[in-house]
Amino acid sequence: MQSPKFLNALRAFEASARHHSFSAAAAELNVTPAAVGQLVRSLEEWLGSPLFHRTAAGRARLVPTESAERALPDIRAGFERLSTGLSRLREGSMAGVLTVTMSPALAAKWFLPRIENFRARCPDLDVRLDTSLRLVDFKAQNIDVGLRYGRGDWPGLVVEKLMDEQIYPVCSPDWLARNQPLDSPDDLAGKALIHDLSVDTHIGFASWSAWLQRAGATEVQSDRGMQVNNSAAVLQAAIDGHGVALARSVMAHDDIAAGRLVPIFQEVKLASELAYYLVYPRENASLPKVRAFRDWIIQETSGFS
Repeated sequence: MQSPKFLNALRAFEASARHHSFSAAAAELNVTPAAVGQLVRSLEEWLGSPLFHRTAAGRARLVPTESAERALPDIRAGFERLSTGLSRLREGSMAGVLTVTMSPALAAKWFLPRIENFRARCPDLDVRLDTSLRLVDFKAQNIDVGLRYGRGDWPGLVVEKLMDEQIYPVCSPDWLARNQPLDSPDDLAGKALIHDLSVDTHIGFASWSAWLQRAGATEVQSDRGMQVNNSAAVLQAAIDGHGVALARSVMAHDDIAAGRLVPIFQEVKLASELAYYLVYPRENASLPKVRAFRDWIIQETSGFS
């Protein structure tokens, strides 16, 4: 029996044994039941012995012989090894899928507006975006590479710093026009402040309290206003004119450039203790698709803050 036909016959046998049916195996393999039956018979002829008993329990049901049952675990393990081997072959090429993880807000406000630049650079590579606020398990969830915001202390991963950022207030042009004069930070007293709760302040995330203290604004209640647990939604609330947001420069960059947001009191900026990092398992460093993404993201973020 020739190798391709032999593999097809083994697949037909394994699927038929698992489903106890040629018809169900045919549906899984996207062929006809007659084709599955013929493949199984060709394997039986090559072996010189049957692979199934037939029983009549309401309808015909395929039951593997004892020797077939003993062989099935090894055949299934072999298919799994083949699948793993094929995946390794694909990893060595620039074709296939690159899975990238990051927060939903970073994906919406920074990454997705730039994804076409990467796709133009690597047209044969598809990107699967995994957005999560939780730290994912790269191996368990088949993640190739990630962008993270924090202090850069993630054991077990290669960590490369990409972007620092500054923190300052922003609002919409319309809100600014309706709330003049704003001559000093103390003029924010009584104004609606929008708070970003997406990152725990205990790990160094700048808060309104820290900015107001830096600005010397003693008349402003730092704990009042709208509270939002998504950085992209914080900026959208400001764009929609609901108040003043304490913006992260990387996240707000495109909205400021487009005129949807305007910075105020630019003389008072906080340097964030947190930054953006590229992270990936060390064993992924040699993958061409990860190297291509690393080269692109480093170029894309060069001088960005």
